[in-house]
Amino acid sequence: MTRRALVTGGAGFIGSHLAERLLRLGYAVTVLDDLSSGLREYVPAGADFLRGDVRRLGDVQAAFARPPDVVAHVAGQASTVRSFDDPGWDLSVNAVGTLNVLHACLAARTPRLLLASSMTIYGHPERLPVPESLPPRPISYYGVSKWAAERAVLLTSERTDLPAPFRATAFRMFNVYGERQSLENPYQGVLGIFLGNVLRDERIRIFGDGEQSRDFVHVDDVVRAWTDAIDREASFGKAINLGSGERISINALVDAVLRAQGRDRSGGVVEYGPARPGDQRHMCADLSLAREVLGFQPAVSLDDGLERTLAWARGQAASAGRAP
Repeated sequence: MTRRALVTGGAGFIGSHLAERLLRLGYAVTVLDDLSSGLREYVPAGADFLRGDVRRLGDVQAAFARPPDVVAHVAGQASTVRSFDDPGWDLSVNAVGTLNVLHACLAARTPRLLLASSMTIYGHPERLPVPESLPPRPISYYGVSKWAAERAVLLTSERTDLPAPFRATAFRMFNVYGERQSLENPYQGVLGIFLGNVLRDERIRIFGDGEQSRDFVHVDDVVRAWTDAIDREASFGKAINLGSGERISINALVDAVLRAQGRDRSGGVVEYGPARPGDQRHMCADLSLAREVLGFQPAVSLDDGLERTLAWARGQAASAGRAP
């Protein structure tokens, strides 16, 4: 019998890649997305599409009309900066939306839930690389909302009083990048933002001194880990880091993007602005648990991933009528 999977946020960057992979693995896939940041064209052929908002329980319940065997909950507000503009909205999307998905899972007796959590729950970590054992101390409302969602899901996974088995895994994702990352949205994905700037011949704006560092992991590595975890009992009830295990400064990243386009910083193409609230100084994932539980090893280097993403971005620019 064909297994069914529901991907919330499946018209977005990470969710659409995940929906594609699940289809390749033989799942019947349903995508639920409100298209607030995702694109209908990113929903893979072969997946059923429902337009809906995870904040509305009725929309979520409609996606469970045919109960899925596994839910990949990716939908959410994904900007640290925007969370400071409206913390209530951030909490409603990320926490209340997750509770709605959780409620629907329990009502439909869906046994498996995978959740998109975030490195932002760590705040300013005491050491690098960051292990999952460090206590969460989020410094942004976004981090708070992701921490609340993660705890609700994993707490439910620990319950022994439920009428049917329910097991969850939360993935604390670091800086995911790759094809389909927005080149236009200033609130999503710093690498996509920089690529968009360069392709549009705009100045690149760095917030802070640029010496802050991040761990960039390609979307292909991330979705492979998600699907590998579905039937891996060792991952049940756990929060697991997903990153590359390496870090690069924002200054070095900008230089790499410029270099890939045969450019440099001449002409004042890079400018600096004040650091933004909630910005973490340094982040790098300890992948020990991911290796132990999932046999996870990132396969896409930053150089190769940047080349692939840039090739895709050039195609996007060309199709939009801009010279790549």
